[in-house]
Amino acid sequence: MRRTARGMAVLACTTLALTLAACGDDDSAGESGRTTDPAALKAELTWWDTSDPKNEGPAFQQLIAKFNQVYPNVKINYQSVPFGEAQNKFKTAAQAKTGAPDILRAEVAWVPEFASLGHLYVLDDSDLTSDQADYLETLQYAGKYEAKTYSVPQVTDSLALLYNKELFEEAGITAAPKTWADLKTAALAVERKTGADGIYLNPAGYFLLPFMYGEGGDLVDARAKKIMVDSSRNIVALNIAKDLIASGAAPKPAANDAYGTMMTLFKEKKVAMILNGPWEVNNIRSAPTFGGLENLGIAPVPAGSIRSSAPMGGHSYVVWSGMPQEKVEAAVAFIRFMNSTESQGFLAERLGLLPTRKSAYELDAVQNNPVVTAFRPVVESAMERPWIPEGGQLFGPLDQLATQVLVQDKDPKTALDEVARKYKAEVVPSYER
Repeated sequence: MRRTARGMAVLACTTLALTLAACGDDDSAGESGRTTDPAALKAELTWWDTSDPKNEGPAFQQLIAKFNQVYPNVKINYQSVPFGEAQNKFKTAAQAKTGAPDILRAEVAWVPEFASLGHLYVLDDSDLTSDQADYLETLQYAGKYEAKTYSVPQVTDSLALLYNKELFEEAGITAAPKTWADLKTAALAVERKTGADGIYLNPAGYFLLPFMYGEGGDLVDARAKKIMVDSSRNIVALNIAKDLIASGAAPKPAANDAYGTMMTLFKEKKVAMILNGPWEVNNIRSAPTFGGLENLGIAPVPAGSIRSSAPMGGHSYVVWSGMPQEKVEAAVAFIRFMNSTESQGFLAERLGLLPTRKSAYELDAVQNNPVVTAFRPVVESAMERPWIPEGGQLFGPLDQLATQVLVQDKDPKTALDEVARKYKAEVVPSYER
């Protein structure tokens, strides 16, 4: 039976004219008029922003300042919360019914989990979903749980192949590699002719998915309720990734802070290729030694024997079910402003982030943005992840596997079997193996 926010939140289960519906099963509700004068709206909201505090956070804070020009009496307590800590931190606070933010920037995979626990407001029939047709079709199901909507898509993304054009030219490479075999050849050429490393692989589960998808693999089949992570296709995929290191095409990743090491080496032009997303573009652009966006190449991830595809990612706005009812109108106004067509265009122009609104792609600032242009086909071909409550929990065991295989040289089949057993025991016990 679906768990709801009824009994978990201290609010009345009502629906305002521009509001959120509290998560009860009874859809009947009263109505109340909205405040028409923005200056008359008074509230204090806490927002947990999980974006990169250095590269992305300042742009979001600029939007808050613009919001306050329109709504001067709505105070936003902006809190930057590390992405890696936010999921468990929010669940702990929401369960305790204290300390949770009114609004959270949530990774898309967290939404069904939070919703299943009753920690989020239902947004159907609210002003936040009144223009749902303006959002990209690929995002229609990411914010839903049991046919109800719990999030508003803020930004979409996926992984692409990012490469250094200067190093490619120096190595005599004229085009981005289209297959993993092409990538291996190109990486070895870079090392031989420039002295830089060819590609750096981040040993994290999310970054292994392009290899798995390329061979037709996956983690689970949510419809069939079957664990797929230990398939023969994924064994092939991991051996491809492992061979890049064994062949010298990629250095062995660092045991600690491999992601930070990867980004430092790429920005310093000591490695020619990485797999990463649009969230790092502003970081790369501002690096003093990289050469700006003119030196950044962006291409789809290389294909395996089946296809080229990377995981669908992104973040959404969600509202804590324990938020007092008197804050609802301000929360809706804040999210609508932050996620408007104009605001999404601002973030695309400043950060290279990909809008979720169709209308934002019609703006000149978005249409003429080379980063958005390069990433849009990447996102359009991205693979949907399983939108299940356990979706966010699939990556802990997968992160351990990535370290074991890419850093510790563990046999892929043995490592995948261990992940499958852990999925069965701890994550999706009702699924078949």
